[in-house]
Formats: sequence, C-alpha cells, structure tokens
Amino acid sequence: MAANPLDEAKQAVRKQIWSILTAADAAYDASVHGRIPNFKGSEEAAARLAALPVWQGASVVKAVPDKAQLPVRARALGEGKTVYMAVPKLATLKPFYLLDPAALTVPPTDAANSRIAATIAPTVEVDALRPLDLIILGSVAVNRDGARIGKGAGYSDIEFALLSEAGLVTAETVVVTTVHALQVIDIPIPTTEHDVSVDLIVTPDETIACASPHRPTGIDWAGLSAEKIGAIPALAARQTG
Repeated sequence: MAANPLDEAKQAVRKQIWSILTAADAAYDASVHGRIPNFKGSEEAAARLAALPVWQGASVVKAVPDKAQLPVRARALGEGKTVYMAVPKLATLKPFYLLDPAALTVPPTDAANSRIAATIAPTVEVDALRPLDLIILGSVAVNRDGARIGKGAGYSDIEFALLSEAGLVTAETVVVTTVHALQVIDIPIPTTEHDVSVDLIVTPDETIACASPHRPTGIDWAGLSAEKIGAIPALAARQTG
C-alpha cells in the first residue's frame, strides 16, 4: 500500500524535530526518535503553566501520560486538582485512570508517574468523567497557530473526539501543550479534520496564545480503520451502541 502523503509530511516534520533536539542535547531520553520528547526544562514549563489564570482556575485536568508532562500532572495533584490520564492505547472499556488527590495513597509526584498510577488509580468509563477545565497534550512539534504533531499513533486525537462527543469538552475547556522552545516551529504543519490544535503553547521561557485553534467536534469514523476501532473498546462500544 502506498504511503499517505500527509502522513509522510508529518513524519518528515517529526524526524526534523527529533534530530534538532538530539543535536542540541535538549531531551533526557537516550533517543527521542519515536517518542514525545522528555525535554529538558519540563519542570520550568510546568511552573510557567501553573502561574497562568487558566491553570489556577481549573479543578479538573485531563493529561497525557508522557514523561514530559509528569511535572504538570504532579503539580495538578499537589494543588488538589482531579487528574484523568489515559490507559495505554485506550485498551480497556474504562479507558481513563482517575487520580483523585483526596484519595491518593502515595505522594503526588509518585501518583503522577504513569506506571505507578496504573497500580493505584481506578479506571473509569468516558461517561464517568467530570467536564474538563484543562486538557494537557504532549507534542513532537507545534506551530504558533496551535497545529501540533504527536508521535503518530493518534491516541490524543481519539481521546479528544471521545470526550467531545460525551460533552466533556466545552467552549471553556483550554487545550495546552508543554514543549521545548526548539519544538515550536514557524512553518505550516500538515493536519486533517480530526487533528486537535492547542489554545496555549508553554515552553520554559514563553507562553504562546494561539489565535484560532481547530477543534474536531466528534469522532471521525471515516478516518478510522476497523482494526483501530476494534482495538479501542470505548470506540467499538459507541459504534455499535
């Protein structure tokens, strides 16, 4: 099967950013290729985010499980915010971990670790989540219009679509990504209708507000293979329900 030109264009951007980060020694990973980069300065980016009014007013946060966003998750739990984090590959019918700061049996910095969270946090169905104030995404690359590229699996976009259809993403929900400055690029990023853009980009040294971010309104069934739907029980349940 011929490669999709859009996917090829996205992968070219990923490879460029991974190479730039590697050359600059800007990540903690032994290799950033194939990953959401665990960038140096993630603690500082989390602190910058925590100083913003949108963060201070938030009580419910949905965050990716990537290492780069661990400082964000730890801050959220430490400040008493409820955190939802996806089960790897959304592979269960209850595809989100519920991290309730009032019910933690370990310190927030430990609970925020995705491996530890998997052993202590209950899982919940999409419809059991509370409406979201903030959504925290990881990125390989992002531009100042808010268009972003992840590592290519597409789970963040599927999560967003599921949450949107469930009415948990509102006009007031703010979508944020924390990244290294080298991950912010000034060129167009190839996207599709189901790709989620961000409202805010936070680096260790800068907060960037994106003017007109794109938000898909629901699940793009036409863009999902039967294999992908079958591998994500929450999707399969919605299709058959």
